[in-house]
Amino acid sequence: MGYFFIFEIQDFYPNGFIFEPLEKLIFIMEQKIHQGRNIKRFREMLGIKQEALAFDLGNDWNQKKISMLEQKDVIEDDILNQISDALKIPVEAFQNFDEDQAINFISNTFNDQSNGYNYYPTFNVNPVEKWIEALEEIKRLNLELLKAKDEQIKILEKLLNGK
Repeated sequence: MGYFFIFEIQDFYPNGFIFEPLEKLIFIMEQKIHQGRNIKRFREMLGIKQEALAFDLGNDWNQKKISMLEQKDVIEDDILNQISDALKIPVEAFQNFDEDQAINFISNTFNDQSNGYNYYPTFNVNPVEKWIEALEEIKRLNLELLKAKDEQIKILEKLLNGK
């Protein structure tokens, strides 16, 4: 999978003015996906240790083999399928996830205040009002306790007088 970028090459004078376009070039950048690192990222996000993943993959696997696998750039499809089944994550996630692109997407989406997201939320809480509400709740609970205590006393008096 590759990406195509079209750049217009231009000469600049030292004072910063554009001289004139020379030519248009197409650059093809190959996407570098480190599949082993992606397996490690997803495994850690799920809170699964290498030993546990090795156990899920079967007797041929151990922690050291998982560690070596996570260092490989490209992993065989059959192994990716096994890991996909064990972690319940699609194979495409290991093959296509690019951390730099994800970080760029998140920073461009959520740090831009024009999109309606407020990165620094504001809370309209008046501490004095909350304190007064808490005091009112304490008063209400105390009255309920007193009422329950009075009812218990009446029941005990009836029991004592009834004997």
